[in-house]
This record gives sequence, structure tokens and C-alpha cells, in this order.
Amino acid sequence: MTTEATLPSTSASPTARQVWTRTRGIALALVLLLAGAIAIAVVRSDTRHGSLDPRSVDPYGSRAVAALLSERGVDTRVVTTLDEARAAVGPDTTLLVAVPDLLTHRQQSRLHSSTANSGGRTVLVAAGSPSVGRLAPGVVADPATSLDSTLSPHCGLPAAQRAGTADTGGVRYTTTHLDADKCYPSERLATLVRVPDKTGNGDTVALGAPDILFNDRLDEQGNASLALQLLGSRPHLVWYLPSLSDTSATEPDDERGFFDLLPSGWLWGTLQLFVAAALAALWRARRLGPLVPEQLPVAIRASETVEGRARLYRKANARDRAAAALRSTTRTRLAPLVGIPASQAHTPEALLPALSAHLHGDGQSLHSLLFGPPPSDDAALIALTDQLDALEREVRRP
Repeated sequence: MTTEATLPSTSASPTARQVWTRTRGIALALVLLLAGAIAIAVVRSDTRHGSLDPRSVDPYGSRAVAALLSERGVDTRVVTTLDEARAAVGPDTTLLVAVPDLLTHRQQSRLHSSTANSGGRTVLVAAGSPSVGRLAPGVVADPATSLDSTLSPHCGLPAAQRAGTADTGGVRYTTTHLDADKCYPSERLATLVRVPDKTGNGDTVALGAPDILFNDRLDEQGNASLALQLLGSRPHLVWYLPSLSDTSATEPDDERGFFDLLPSGWLWGTLQLFVAAALAALWRARRLGPLVPEQLPVAIRASETVEGRARLYRKANARDRAAAALRSTTRTRLAPLVGIPASQAHTPEALLPALSAHLHGDGQSLHSLLFGPPPSDDAALIALTDQLDALEREVRRP
């Protein structure tokens, strides 16, 4: 320890170059993953930007339908909140709900309470099981979607008969309403259902697919004719695009926890990953056998071990531990020299009287030296080391 006090401190921390060498592979993989995610996001944003938006001219937008309706005297207004959609409902209005499944259960119930028996028309675009039962009671979405996109009417609805074949294949519906029009069947289940309300003036239309409203599909089959007839039966068209910023979607009754937002498939997938990881750990595990003595490949000198431990003490500023180790070793060596058993070497009541009698010295100074507080700095630690060495030499002196 006295030699270590004069040595310059050495750092065991890796250098910046070593850290870069170890982590550059992981960093490169993360950069490639991020670049791939950005590229996918850019590609998807180019193709799906403004989907079902009557202001968008993208392939999946609906600007062409809005323009054709405007030529026929139908004005189109876009709303993004539930309150705006409910306020616009009326007998001279067609309300189109672009993505009904995005609405919460409470929003769906409130919207249906406004549209029921209003005398207007409500068009639900690709409404699935989460929404169609509340927005159109008595209509049920089948879990299996249509395999064909282009279908024939096969019903008595005048709008469907005039349009003929159209791209309605998507969600398939069944209904308990006897007076409902069930059109464009796919394997005996309709992909377009019209349910009249109790007043006989309004109705609700469940459209299985949004294809007839897309800009790039409007000129195919009878898509344009069917879209214009479904959306142009009233002078006003309110195009409802549900938004996540709508405050009605975050009402207290609709608040859900994190696990409620996760689909069940992700939970089952996570459980399977845990099971796979446990099986992999069992497969790669090694059975622990009895300990086998093995010679060290390199003989390490005792001085190197002492110097290494001293560097660790100095780096951690562990002067208390270093002083305790020095005092404990000194007491262990002094006890047999003064006739004290090794088991009582660290007991002041047994060791100090024997040392005082042997040296004819002051027991108080011996207590401070062998059992005192830790040194406050490196100089005090060096002084303690010298004093312990001097005490041991004095005791050993014949």
C-alpha cells in the first residue's frame, strides 16, 4: 500500500475508440432498421395519404366523387368531430361515416341516437363487427370477408339495378330486418345492405368496401353510378372523417388502459415468445456437475495481486476499507506475539492490555492506532501504514 500511494492513478474505463469498436455493429443495425422504417412510412404515406377524404386527389382519395356530386347540385361538407356530425343530421342530409370502426362505443351509440328516425340517410363505409351493430342495429358483420371484389346486384334496390356490377366486395352482412335490401351477395351474404327507418323516409346503408369512392376506381364497372345514387339522394352530404383529436373520443366513460388497447393477438404472441425463450434456455442449459480442480494457466505473483487490489481501493477512494484491511492483518499477526489467541485478536479488551504490558506503552494510543477511525486522506493512510509497520517491528524486537 505504501508503494501504491506514490503511483499515478490508472483508469480501467474503456476508451472512446474501444467503445465504438464494440458497438459499431449494433449502431449500424439500428441505423439500417430506422432507415427501413422511414422508407416504408414514406411509401405508405404516398399511397394512403388522404384516404377517403373528399378533398384528396390521391388514388385512395375521394375528390372525384365530390366533384361529380357538386355538378349535380349536392354540396359536400367535411366534419371531423362527433358533435359536428350529429348537428348536421337531418331529412335533407346524407351522412357518410368514412371509418366507423374508429369510433368508440359511446360515440357510436350517440351517433345512432341522432341518426335514428331523422329522415336522412346514413352511409357506413366498411363497417365491421366493432361498429355496425350499434350504428345499424339488426345488422351483423360476418367474420369472413368477400373473396371477390366485383359483384352483381341481385336485389330489387333501384340504385343497384341501375348501377349494375360494382366493386362492393369486402365486409359481408346479415340482417334480421325483413324489409331490408340485401344487394351484391358474395356466397349468399350481402355486401351492401339498406335498412329503412321507422318513418319510412330515411335509411341506413352498410357498404362492405370503400372501393367505389376511390379516385382510381370510380371509372370502373358501375362504381360511379352506385356512388352518386347512394350519396346524391339528398341535397346535402356531410362527410364524417373520425379523428383521434376529437374530445368526445376521450370522455371518462371511454377511457381504457394500455392492455385494453392491445389486440388479443399481440398478447398471445408475447406469451408464445416467453414460452419459446424458456424452451431455448432449457435447451441451451448445461448440467452442473461436481467441481473439478484445475491449475491456473498463469502463475500470478502475490505482489501483482496486492497492487491490483490497491488500485481498486484507490480508484474507489475506499480508504476506510484499506485501513480496515491493514489494521485487521496487523492485529492478526500481533496477537500470537503477545500471547493472545487468534480468535481474540480483534477484541480490544483482550489485545490492548497484552500489548500495553509487552511494550510498557499507552493503551489509548494503541487503541487509536489499531481500532481508530478511518483516515481522512491518502497522507493519513500512508502515515497509518508506517505506524502499523513500526508497531509490529517493536513488538517483534527481542
